[in-house]
Amino acid sequence: MLNGKVVLISGASSGIGALTAALLAKRGAVPVLTGRNEARLAKQAAAIGRNCSYYVMDVTDMRQVEAVVRKVIQQYGRIDILLNNAGYGQFETFADMPVEQFEAMMDTNYMGIVRCTKAVLPYMLKQGGGHIVNVASMAGKIGSAKSTSYTATKHAVLGFTNSLRMELRGQGIRVSAINPGPIDTEFFAIADPTGSYAKNVGWFMMKPEYVANAIVRVMERKKSELDLPHAASLGIKLYGLFPRVADRLFGGLFNRK
Repeated sequence: MLNGKVVLISGASSGIGALTAALLAKRGAVPVLTGRNEARLAKQAAAIGRNCSYYVMDVTDMRQVEAVVRKVIQQYGRIDILLNNAGYGQFETFADMPVEQFEAMMDTNYMGIVRCTKAVLPYMLKQGGGHIVNVASMAGKIGSAKSTSYTATKHAVLGFTNSLRMELRGQGIRVSAINPGPIDTEFFAIADPTGSYAKNVGWFMMKPEYVANAIVRVMERKKSELDLPHAASLGIKLYGLFPRVADRLFGGLFNRK
């Protein structure tokens, strides 16, 4: 089903993006890796093999995003799937986090998705189909202490994803959201430099390979939304129906930062 599909991936120099790219290549897809670190991109592309390419791209730079998308179109003639994966988190209280850090995180986590989608969508519309997959987070549905900035960015991603899905209905373009909980990746080197949160929720953390496989399955099945781990779906539904009860039951778990 993914054989021959050209998949443009942001944030692919390491972690989930790199693992997903490798899995896609094994299924016959053509992953196009992008990120800011050229040395890492080159290493990942070499490990995957010749059925792959890479471009240096900063999702906060619209001109660079547009230029890379044009190059990908020139090279392959199409982009079948866009995986918006670039993003980061930083756990800090609202009182202590400077406004500039709120702006920077929103610029990458949310506006980065807007920029990449804006650049790719015209080509998908012209070719009559495509799939946009946005990596959001469980945090986009359930807030927690010390993550006001990160949670807000992921709320924005989910709102954007849901609205865009409705807007593009009937035009051959699918739009999906992946909402993972904690993943054992380099994400926590920035988000949780003390290691305390990672230690407290270590039993709940998912292996990155598990998440990458789930992302590929969403691409194959064109599922609109997926919460990870699957057990989290029940908690998210409970939170939506009974937020006060859920806060009392699970607030301690999510606030271990």
